[in-house]
Amino acid sequence: MLYLFYGPDEVARSEALAALAASVPRDVADLNISRLDGRRLKIDALVAACEAFPFLADRRLVIVADALKHSKAGKDREELRAYLERVPATCDLAFVENDEIDRRSVLFTYLKKTGQTREFLPLEGGELLRWLADRARRAGAKLEPAATQRLVELVGNDTRTLLTELEKLATYAGKGGSIGPQAVDLLVQDRQEQNLFSFIDDLGARRMGPALHGARQLLEDGQAPTYVLFMLARQVRILIGVQELAGRRLRPEEIAAELGQKPFVVRKAMEQARGFAPGELRHIHDRLLELDVATKTGRIQSETALELFVAEVCQKR
Repeated sequence: MLYLFYGPDEVARSEALAALAASVPRDVADLNISRLDGRRLKIDALVAACEAFPFLADRRLVIVADALKHSKAGKDREELRAYLERVPATCDLAFVENDEIDRRSVLFTYLKKTGQTREFLPLEGGELLRWLADRARRAGAKLEPAATQRLVELVGNDTRTLLTELEKLATYAGKGGSIGPQAVDLLVQDRQEQNLFSFIDDLGARRMGPALHGARQLLEDGQAPTYVLFMLARQVRILIGVQELAGRRLRPEEIAAELGQKPFVVRKAMEQARGFAPGELRHIHDRLLELDVATKTGRIQSETALELFVAEVCQKR
């Protein structure tokens, strides 16, 4: 049997593949499951893996990762397509794609027609909320509706990250405990805040390429470019405050109380502030305000202003 598992929901993909692998007897699974890297797939290696006779089992399983995306057009792809017609009945061949694939390729078309194909799309809306509540129950905790909504606001619909955060929250709540929105705010870091921290790290180190990527990532979080500029200005003000208060030899907890920030935000800001010379952060803040005015008056597009800001900061030392 031929299988194709694809789509951006990595958790659902992995669980579907694990269910397929579970059909192989556990005591002989190591001898009957082969995993191949599709980025460097050779047809001879695939044939050898598929045509090996199952050991103390009815079938064997061959898993190939990212072959459809990385198969070269021409002879290699045609050879792979032709072999799919000859895969032995004693072998289940599963293609797993982590990234977007070309649905017009001969490989996708053939697998869609003759195999079992499953697309794993991101969960949204009520479906995502129900999934979270179910996963919390499996972890031995009860996720309050308000906490469920807050968790989605902070993390989004990245199911792998959500599972990680749920495990942390369930441990905090204890067996049979209830997870409320206060626990979420206490333990879960805002994904957008994480992206902002990474962006400031790259700015401080003058890594232009990663900083430009980080700027685009902030935009991809769904916020308007003007709001991204506002967030940057706010973070720079925190850095300025931390830089000034650290000079008074205050402890991070004292600085956090003074600035009205969480201690972990201040500790991170203290690390980041070291990447900027005295007075530089105020100049950066002034430049952000200039660009904000320029975008609001139509003199420059917001995306362009953001990229210009990155280039200016990274080119100065």
